[in-house]
Amino acid sequence: MMPPGSQLPETVLQFGAGRFLRAFVDRFIQNANDEGQAVGRVVVVQSTPGQRADLLNSQPEGYHVLIQGLANGELVDRTEPVRSIGRALVAQHQWDAVLAVARSKELRIIVTNATEAGYALDAADRADSTPPQSMSGKLTQVLWERFRTGGAPLVLLPCELIEGNAGKLCEIVCSLARSWSLPEEFAAWVAGDCQWLKNLVDCIVTPAPEGHSLATTDKLLVSAEPYMLWAIERPANFEPTLFCHRAIRVVDDLAPYYLRKVRILNGLHSAMAAKFRPAGFETVLQVMADREAVKWLRALLYEEIVPTIAYRVDDAALFADQTFDRFRNPFLTHKLADIAKNHEAKVQVRLRPTREEYETLFGRAPKKLDEVLRAAL
Repeated sequence: MMPPGSQLPETVLQFGAGRFLRAFVDRFIQNANDEGQAVGRVVVVQSTPGQRADLLNSQPEGYHVLIQGLANGELVDRTEPVRSIGRALVAQHQWDAVLAVARSKELRIIVTNATEAGYALDAADRADSTPPQSMSGKLTQVLWERFRTGGAPLVLLPCELIEGNAGKLCEIVCSLARSWSLPEEFAAWVAGDCQWLKNLVDCIVTPAPEGHSLATTDKLLVSAEPYMLWAIERPANFEPTLFCHRAIRVVDDLAPYYLRKVRILNGLHSAMAAKFRPAGFETVLQVMADREAVKWLRALLYEEIVPTIAYRVDDAALFADQTFDRFRNPFLTHKLADIAKNHEAKVQVRLRPTREEYETLFGRAPKKLDEVLRAAL
């Protein structure tokens, strides 16, 4: 029998305390623990301002995720408790404790989620910063601490929506190691011994509905749609060392999954925020309830976005149809203001490549994409 969750070792170090990781990665680990896989517990590192670490530590019994929406034509409305987070640390004040986790023999996995802007470096970061300001700097220092104390290689799962996320983050860490004059053996260990798994996460996560009965006692209550996918690209020289979950799909090529998700779902989200937030719309559901807004979105999606990837993704139109169904989920309060965070960086990844490929393929400018890009400036 699996030991109670509180007795499992701390095996995962997670950079990010936000809603998405709590409703996605941490929930999946809880699911796996419940099935007897004994994955372990998560140590969360909060790097940005806020009270999330305090809230996590004040609820040792965990929190709940509301799973609500449609799946295979049937209504889903269930609640899943999550107790996989053992503790949360604030990087700015508890960096020594973070480095202690890095030295732990129990640590196996590092997860990050710093959005598209998260790979930016800070020129002030140093090998002895306490802590470095950038997420990449923090990760480099954690890995250096593990290497110099003889720790085993780790599995790294960067969950940022950046194509080739793991490879790019690995390159940044190795570059930082060299700029900090750390031994070349360290960079070789980082790139050659640790498992950097390119992956793509897909699940719409939002704040819990206002007035929900659990919200009075659970300050970390969060909502997620039933749809969930964690696609992980199989490396050429080894099989990923990870736990099992029904949402995890190990694939030979991540590119089609990335293209359809980032260009269609995320691209449409960012376009929606740029186009309709200035017009007074506050949520995705409000946009989807407006006939003229839906007409504009459908034209953008099927006339300008889908044609740029359809020749590379077999089910682009089907995924586009599913995306519209997911946007109509009556349970989720997905605020355009949340989508618009880090908007400029998101636009460069989610919309601009589509615009450039459209003009290359069809020899003319895409009117609606250009409208969105002008609004994003």
